Order: sequence, then C-alpha cells, then structure tokens
Amino acid sequence: MRFVIALILLVLTGCDKETLPEGQAQPASAENSGAADTADVLLESANGTRATLSYKFVGQKAPAAPFADADGQDVTLADFEGKPLLLNIWATWCAPCKAEMPTLDALAKLEKDRMAVIAVSQDLEGRAPVLAFFKETGIKNLIPYTDADNAILAAFNNAIALPTTILYDSAGKEVWRIAGGVEWDDAEMAKLLRAAD
Repeated sequence: MRFVIALILLVLTGCDKETLPEGQAQPASAENSGAADTADVLLESANGTRATLSYKFVGQKAPAAPFADADGQDVTLADFEGKPLLLNIWATWCAPCKAEMPTLDALAKLEKDRMAVIAVSQDLEGRAPVLAFFKETGIKNLIPYTDADNAILAAFNNAIALPTTILYDSAGKEVWRIAGGVEWDDAEMAKLLRAAD
C-alpha cells in the first residue's frame, strides 16, 4: 500500500479546531484534546481504494457498548483487554467493508497470538446475513460478532462511516483509527499494527 500524505496539518493553520470533521466522533474526555492536533493521512492501496488514518482520538477509552458473540451472548470491548485489539466496524451491505474482509480474515489468523482481531457487523438483521457472507467468501478466522442494535455506532455518536477500524492497546485505549477499506495483509499495515502493545 502506498501511503500518501494528503491532508492539511491543522496545527500550523488557522482552521477551526472546535468543529470536528464530518465522520468523526466527539472525543470522550479532555485527555484526547491534544490528539486532535495530529493530521490525518490518506492511505491509497495499489488497487486504488482510499482510506484515512487518524490519530485524533489517541488515548480515548474503548466504549462499553454491548454486542453479540457467535452464540448470541453479550460481550464488550473490555472483554478483550490484556492484549492489543483491532476492532473493525462493518456491515454486509457495505461494499468497501466486504472488499477488505478477506484480508482482515487473513490478518486475524496471522496475529492470533499477539492481538485480537474482531469484526462487529452493524447489520440490523443480526447474524443471518453475516453467516451467509462468511460462508460465501470463505471467512474462517473471524468470529461473526454482531450489533443489530447499533450500540457501538451509538457509542461513537453515530458519527463514524463504515468501514471504520480502530486499534486499541492492551489497556483498551485508542492508538489510531482508519475510515475506509484497506488491504490488511500489506507490509505497511503490519508496521502500523506494531504501534500497539
């Protein structure tokens, strides 16, 4: 993946820092206020897909919103603390979400001992469309987590686009987030994933 720095450094400009960019959630606490000064980076894959890497919410605690595991039992992101977590928020009706899922599945297998890689579907129909998509595309390493109530989206003030992927450290604090689909088996992505301990 070629990394292209394409967006403006907000620190050095007279931009309005009080208004968050469209598609970004309000930081949960004052500890994140300095993170908003970090510029976004445009990521462009060899196949032409684009996404945005953001450090605006560094240090923000993972939301406590419940979602369902493969057995329909409630879990939260806190259940994954203790090692890094890569959270992918997606839906089966989202074309870029579906396009990146095979490489995210490969990443889940590759990183299984070092970090948790989870994809939480926002499909209102629950598990049925997720299971059908996983079967159709041969997804074997990701668990079909679902959030039919969109509790995770609500926890982010319904202000994130799909797909969005957030890297949390082992203490459950945000390291970075990517809005848009990427190729997760890329060497440059592997470097970014090493930012969490």
